[in-house]
Amino acid sequence: MILTLYQNHLDKIEGVYTFLTISSVEVGKHLYWPIGPYKVHGQVFIVTWLVISILLIIAVIGTKVLEQIPKGMQNFMEYVLEFLQDIAKNQIGEHEYRAWVPYTSTIFLFILGSNWAGALIPWKLIQLPEGELAAPTNDINTTVALALLTSIAYFYAGLRKNGLGYFSRYIEPTPVLLPINILEDFTKPLSLSFRLFGNVLADELVVSVFTLLVPILIPLPVMILGLFASSIQALIFSTLSAAYIGEAMEGHGEH
Repeated sequence: MILTLYQNHLDKIEGVYTFLTISSVEVGKHLYWPIGPYKVHGQVFIVTWLVISILLIIAVIGTKVLEQIPKGMQNFMEYVLEFLQDIAKNQIGEHEYRAWVPYTSTIFLFILGSNWAGALIPWKLIQLPEGELAAPTNDINTTVALALLTSIAYFYAGLRKNGLGYFSRYIEPTPVLLPINILEDFTKPLSLSFRLFGNVLADELVVSVFTLLVPILIPLPVMILGLFASSIQALIFSTLSAAYIGEAMEGHGEH
């Protein structure tokens, strides 16, 4: 009798440990790939390549056979394109937005695909020597890289449109604001990157804690809410990117 109770107790402990292992989130541990003198986060590249592959496959399938009257996948792709064009048009303007649709659309689709990949696919079932697979946007390096791309994009847009007159924005409406306007260029990528990283990481932590504390069916509403929040984060990032580009293209040098 005592041995039976002891065995049952060990089985429960083992079950809890297994459940804890599956539902845990490792922060700061990575699978490193050495490339020359550098080390890159291998698990981020793996999921990133998967997300890019899925997006490319969907794009190829949706545009393989184009008809004058769209239907099925083509109809869906045209709806997505119209939605993405509206993001750029509303923030950049009617006359300038077309050149920036590819950039803002790529940013939105990649972030959306990355966020959903982390929320929908049970990566924890795949064991790695170190770290664990997760959404690429769960890594601060990815979100910082995306934010820096946006910074480069709006600097390029401003200089291309206004030339050196673009820098007059730093002393408008008064030269007293020069330090604040310069500081703004540093806070933009910081806010973009940390907002996205923090929300994705927090969502995965919340789902993991709920999975640990309650039965598996209870966290489903939280996961659905996480999918909605992931979509909103992709929309916010791409919208703000387009807004920064539109702001940089205003005619500062014409005053």
